[in-house]
Amino acid sequence: MSHPTFQERIQSGAILVADGATGTNLLARGLPNGITAETWVLENPAQIVQLHQDFIAAGANIILTSTFSASPLRLAGSPLAGREAEINQRAVTLARQAAGAAPILVGGSLGPAGQLLKPYGPLEPAGVTASYAAQARFLAKAGVDLLVVETQFDLAEARAAIQGVRSVSSLPLVCSFSYDRGKRTMMGISPSQAGEELSALGIDVIGINCGRSLEENLANLQALRQATHLPLWFKPNAGLPRLDENAQAIYDVSPQQMGQQVSAWLAAGAQIVGGCCGTSPKHLEEIAKNVAR
Repeated sequence: MSHPTFQERIQSGAILVADGATGTNLLARGLPNGITAETWVLENPAQIVQLHQDFIAAGANIILTSTFSASPLRLAGSPLAGREAEINQRAVTLARQAAGAAPILVGGSLGPAGQLLKPYGPLEPAGVTASYAAQARFLAKAGVDLLVVETQFDLAEARAAIQGVRSVSSLPLVCSFSYDRGKRTMMGISPSQAGEELSALGIDVIGINCGRSLEENLANLQALRQATHLPLWFKPNAGLPRLDENAQAIYDVSPQQMGQQVSAWLAAGAQIVGGCCGTSPKHLEEIAKNVAR
């Protein structure tokens, strides 16, 4: 039995719930500091599957693969260098295992390149394009339903990423920016700029993830809605983190407090909602409950 595709659900006007945080939840479940989720894709897959299943049980319609740092550029020089094909394939398999027969959409996560493009950093645009193309090819071949270029902060990198993905795949494509300077990205990009410049580049959904406070991210979402006709993806952090005595990030926004924000997100135009750093399965459960109201 076939299930509705991502595009069919979006075109029907359905509100979809994306999952919560990968990194902060895996750290809470024992992932050592300095070790990436991609390591556990290979060495502790049961924890990856369990986190996916916990988000599905909480109400997620979309789960993202644990491949945020699984591009050739990000893995270069690491202990996992050269294993990007294996990691991306395995991560998709684990997500599918967690979903089982349920109508869950699997999104392939493609995080930023990790360094700046010239003239601000060492990366050549062509190399960035090639890296995104390679990872997108691995994810598409493994059978994801959509591709999610996330936590972007530089229009030049986002353009290179979109070009790379589109050179190898026609799957639905989300491009999501992180406004980690409040109402601008690290490179000074506003939601209006992102919406105006990226909407014509062949993406299907544009969005916001990570960032700073819920209030700032809501204002960014409202600005983005004014700048684009595309469906909106919205996965904010569970507020601003603070460090505990062990230098671990603590997010103080409760699941109930985050759930109470959902009506404002939907009113601002978000069609896919979830959470980023600090968003636990309990947070996501409250988000999903408020979407269903």
